[in-house]
Amino acid sequence: MRKFWKRIKMVFTLKKFGPFLLDFFKSKNVPLKKKVLSVGLFAAYLFIPFDAIPDFFAFFGLIDDVGVLVVILQQIIKLAPESLKEKHKLGME
Repeated sequence: MRKFWKRIKMVFTLKKFGPFLLDFFKSKNVPLKKKVLSVGLFAAYLFIPFDAIPDFFAFFGLIDDVGVLVVILQQIIKLAPESLKEKHKLGME
């Protein structure tokens, strides 16, 4: 249950992810393998349109997409070096 609330909290801090992702991909401290894996996660999200809740259920379909996006962002945060997490205050306690 605690993990669920952390994910909900993350949805409201999405504005932090733009600068974080920019630093993540520009950083020389992040190995190329991790950058490629991150791009692969985003590509899989875009090109494999599997929805647990179809998008034609207006609001609920969007919640499904936001949930998947948050999980992908969590994985990218886990791949990031500690210095980058601290800089953007995105530690996963």
